[in-house]
Amino acid sequence: MTWIDIKTMRLPNSINFALLAIGFLQAYVLSGDMAQSVLGAATGYYAFVAVELSFKAIRKKDGLGRGDAKLLAVGGAWCGVSSLPIIVLMASVSGILGLLCLQKNEKNMVPFGPFLAFAMFAEWVFF
Repeated sequence: MTWIDIKTMRLPNSINFALLAIGFLQAYVLSGDMAQSVLGAATGYYAFVAVELSFKAIRKKDGLGRGDAKLLAVGGAWCGVSSLPIIVLMASVSGILGLLCLQKNEKNMVPFGPFLAFAMFAEWVFF
């Protein structure tokens, strides 16, 4: 997903939905309780949709893609609802630091998916 987002500025639904399903499955297998996983997926998705729509209403341009919302839903499914704030914080901080290293594309945009993926992985593995 990271390489796809860097190259195309897109996060494919097919991969997002597969990762979402695997997240629900791992929550069921590891804990037997999918409530935190489902709540995390819904909260992550709708939180980023709210950010996307608010930014567009205020700035009159796109600032966050719907693929990012779906990827945060994946993070919520894998890590649970309580992990969403730390995922967003780690992704945001690493994104700011990454701006110093990454080239912006011709539309002056930087993909957020790689930073979300990094934060989700770190949260799932280390916390």
